[in-house]
Amino acid sequence: MPEALVVRRETHVPAPPAAVFALLTDPEKILRWMGTEAQLDPQPGGLYLVNVTGARFARGSFREVVPVHRLAYSFGWDGSDAVPPGSSLVEIDLIEQPDGTLLRLTHSGLPNAEQCAGHAEGWAHYLGRLVVVAAGRDPGPDSMHGRTG
Repeated sequence: MPEALVVRRETHVPAPPAAVFALLTDPEKILRWMGTEAQLDPQPGGLYLVNVTGARFARGSFREVVPVHRLAYSFGWDGSDAVPPGSSLVEIDLIEQPDGTLLRLTHSGLPNAEQCAGHAEGWAHYLGRLVVVAAGRDPGPDSMHGRTG
């Protein structure tokens, strides 16, 4: 797979790895920063299902779960021919730092540059909201609510 078709994001989160891990794996906590409904079973083979915008479900399954350190799950969109459920891979590493956590995200397996650009925009948006929530603040209404593409 060409390196150009990989989305990479790195962000500092002002919370310890355990708190960030909970924001990524607890269905109630993920909804503070992304989505309108979620079913998450964070164990290998477990379901990853999040209605990200209120109009579009991301679906996959957990591949790797190392509590407070690492997550990997397949990812795709219900009803999408370009990125169908489970067709790409999201890997998240949480690295403890003195003042919080370094979150490293890699999203691979996307089919083309257009999909990479769209997913890069989405991850930047939602990781920004995660940082706000981890800092104990309200991210406000989601500007991507209702988007289908």
